[in-house]
Amino acid sequence: MEERIVVLETKLMAAEDLLDELNRTVWRQQQELDLLRQHLHQLAQQLKTLQPGDPLRPEDEIPPHW
Repeated sequence: MEERIVVLETKLMAAEDLLDELNRTVWRQQQELDLLRQHLHQLAQQLKTLQPGDPLRPEDEIPPHW
């Protein structure tokens, strides 16, 4: 009986360690996702400032001889 309890306790400790590692992995991935979202937002803002408001304006088009 005691051997079974020791085996169960050992399995429980291993499961707790695995759960802690998974939690740390999820936390790191969430941090990376948040950073990537920030970068994406910044890039989108930069792209908006680079693009003309109306791309079909005649003065924005390259002349045919270019």
